[in-house]
Amino acid sequence: MTLPSKKKICVYCGSRMGKEAHFSEVVQSFAESLVQNDFDLVYGGGRVGLMGILADGVLAQGGHVTGIIPSGLFAKEVAHQGIQVLEAVKTMHERKARMEVLSDAFVALPGGWGTLDELFEILTWEQLGIHKKPVAILNTEGFFDPLLLQMKKMVEMEFVPQIHLDQLIVETDIVSLIRRLQEKLPE
Repeated sequence: MTLPSKKKICVYCGSRMGKEAHFSEVVQSFAESLVQNDFDLVYGGGRVGLMGILADGVLAQGGHVTGIIPSGLFAKEVAHQGIQVLEAVKTMHERKARMEVLSDAFVALPGGWGTLDELFEILTWEQLGIHKKPVAILNTEGFFDPLLLQMKKMVEMEFVPQIHLDQLIVETDIVSLIRRLQEKLPE
């Protein structure tokens, strides 16, 4: 008998720590919650910043981590060598495409340009029907409030259909976000 494979959650977050210690604490708690809820992690493959805390947190709980990193970053010794699977790809676009293939859902935690790039690309792919997987934002301490206001403005100005904004999961706490992901993921 073959055991069902675990669901894989792709997490986008910062390669820097951010200004507030709270971000590190939230990412650590999120990592623990992933493992406690029987999810594997797919992420950008880095060992620095919030990305490193995320991967280390999942590993410390006995979870499985897959990292996808462009070879240019791998060569700069940013790659996390301690994870179970580390794939090097040529470009950022290949990284995003590979993470989409491997993942069952996507979550954005605090981060910078790369986090927003990955979030908006996966949202665009969902809108275009390239995938039908849940996408979520953990809006801890209101980090994403300005972005969410901009998204609402895009809907109001009829650049984005309301249905696509409605499909985005936005929660301020980890427990609610994980519960909503579980509700949307197929058995």
